[in-house]
Amino acid sequence: MRRRIRVATAYMYSTYEMPFAGRVADEAAPSDKKKVVILGGGPNRIGQGIEFDYCCCHACFALKEAGYETIMINCNPETVSTDYDTSDRLYFEPLTAEDVLEILDTERKNGTLHGVIVQFGGQTPLKLAEALEAADVPILGTSPDAIDLAEDRDRFKQLLEQLKLRQPKSGIATSPEKARAIAESIGYPIVIRPSYVLAAAPWRSCTIVTSSTAMWRG
Repeated sequence: MRRRIRVATAYMYSTYEMPFAGRVADEAAPSDKKKVVILGGGPNRIGQGIEFDYCCCHACFALKEAGYETIMINCNPETVSTDYDTSDRLYFEPLTAEDVLEILDTERKNGTLHGVIVQFGGQTPLKLAEALEAADVPILGTSPDAIDLAEDRDRFKQLLEQLKLRQPKSGIATSPEKARAIAESIGYPIVIRPSYVLAAAPWRSCTIVTSSTAMWRG
């Protein structure tokens, strides 16, 4: 069983604890306000993902001006989004479906949860969109299906073809043999990048290949 521990600032975090002297207390104490939850960028390094942090912070500022209580879920102490005065409430928790859904269940016990914003934190919160939708959590902004449409390179290619928009020649490979055939048909140089890395750092997931020899070198 998990217990949320209240501290002097807006920071909240949880621990696993077995009850041994009665019911375990939950000190999160959600308010009766109208509220919006923002999912941060997660464990980025210093200097990485600053655009995600910027968007999350300004989402908080704009929602405060609109009269909403802002709730940030993030686990990175090196970001401005986890500063004590950025959001009204901060859950310093891992960005996993289990942790986020547990926090949302807690916040739904009081007040009105208008929805969750997943689009500003990058790939980590984007991956939670389907789990949140399956749990009937309202997602504000881009829908999970639209996120998938952008991340699935095959679906996105089909969309551009339907809209008759120009795009670079491309193909989807599910095996080394298919990758070789596609590369030969397109011609070198080519860019290799996996699907479902819409917000991932390009230097970690993108490779420029200039020849067939280079393609199979590693």
